[in-house]
Amino acid sequence: MENIFTIITSNISLLVGIIFLITALILFKFPPKDINHLYGYRTSRSMKSQESWYFAQRYSAIRMVWLSIVLILFGIIDLFYLEGYEITMYVGLALMILGFIYIIITTERELKKRF
Repeated sequence: MENIFTIITSNISLLVGIIFLITALILFKFPPKDINHLYGYRTSRSMKSQESWYFAQRYSAIRMVWLSIVLILFGIIDLFYLEGYEITMYVGLALMILGFIYIIITTERELKKRF
C-alpha cells in the first residue's frame, strides 16, 4: 500500500487541474471589475486600459480552463495507466509550467493585436 505522499505527488496533475478549473471558472464568471494589483491577469499590457483589463481576464480564464482540462486528463491517465510516480510528477509539473507560458504568450499576443 502506498503512502499518502506518494499518492498525492503522483496525482499532482489531477489535483492542480481541479484547482485551476475551479479558479478559472470563478475568474470567468466573476472577473475582477477594476484594474488592481492583487488578483486577476496582471501585466502591464492588460493594465493599460479598462477595456484591455476586462478582455485579458476573460481570455486568460478561457485558456486556464483548457490548461486545467489537459492537466485533469493527464492526471486521470496517470491514475489508471501509468506507473512510476516520479516521472509522472515531473511531466505534470512541466505541463503546468508550459501551460502558464502558453497562457501568457497567447493572452499577450491577443492583447497586442487588439489594443
